[in-house]
Amino acid sequence: MSIRIGIMSFAHLHAEAYIQNLRAIPGVEMIGLADDDPQRGEHFARLFGAHRFRTYEELLEAKPDGVIICSENSRHLPLVKMAAQAGAHILCEKPLATTAQDAEEIVRTCRQAGVLLMTAFPMRFSTPLLEVKSRLDGGELGQVYCFNSSNQGELPKKHRAWFVDKILAGGGAIMDHTVHLVDVMRWYLGSEVAEVYAVANRIFHADEVEVETGGMVWVTFENGVFATIDCSWSRPPYWPSWGGLSFEMVTERGAVWVDAFRQNLTVFTHALQRPYWAFWGSDPNQAMIEDFVQAIRAQRPPRVSGEDGLRAVEVVEAAYQSVQSGQPVRLQRRVL
Repeated sequence: MSIRIGIMSFAHLHAEAYIQNLRAIPGVEMIGLADDDPQRGEHFARLFGAHRFRTYEELLEAKPDGVIICSENSRHLPLVKMAAQAGAHILCEKPLATTAQDAEEIVRTCRQAGVLLMTAFPMRFSTPLLEVKSRLDGGELGQVYCFNSSNQGELPKKHRAWFVDKILAGGGAIMDHTVHLVDVMRWYLGSEVAEVYAVANRIFHADEVEVETGGMVWVTFENGVFATIDCSWSRPPYWPSWGGLSFEMVTERGAVWVDAFRQNLTVFTHALQRPYWAFWGSDPNQAMIEDFVQAIRAQRPPRVSGEDGLRAVEVVEAAYQSVQSGQPVRLQRRVL
């Protein structure tokens, strides 16, 4: 049975990878895309040779089995509601929403509609991270004590201007880069976040944007493990890639350092006049999209849930509260 998938919005640059990921999966029909920006939608439809639906409603009238939502962060909720009402299963870009209230509504909407909801956390499918998870679960590393982590990047303005728009993005570097590592740590520990302390500033690109560009988040879990997350947009514009994700995990039997993007070649071209990383080996995006398709086919929960997305947004929301108050914030988890 062919699984039919459509893409709702190309606002997020990850949509450019997802359309290729879908086309690489046997038995999947990428039916097309829709975008509320007609010029953007037409551009990407031409670029990828895809059918462009004039409206989201028209795409949903084509009865896709699932959709991938790649809109601006603050616009996830209305698109989720439309898709869920149409009975389409949903893979939604991260962060799931810009507020915990909206994220909770997204989860409840999909539950009530009986559709699958997956949050786009591809690091759950990263080969290096999966190897560490396997060793941790197997007892090789022993008890975890702490994490020292970073999800840094370059200013995303050149890729999509809305990333630095507080209304559309929900914030700056904290909103953009905290959720991946929070999710990885929750996944590794099987424990929820208890307390968050954060500081932020505009130490980078202060003359270009009005959202925070530098950020450090301290997280304490209910089981006592603590972690630091450097989420800053601190990479220069000529860095070989958009940024990266890495962490050191200290355990009772030693420490392990993980670089999720280690599998790369450094390439120098006359056209770019700077080095860039050409990735080889495993592709976490491909594995994530394949899991979404398999979940639809088997009618099983995806390996990353909507609740996972909600929990990460709760931490981000607490981080912003801490930045405002200058004090640690005890997390108030929403009961679903």
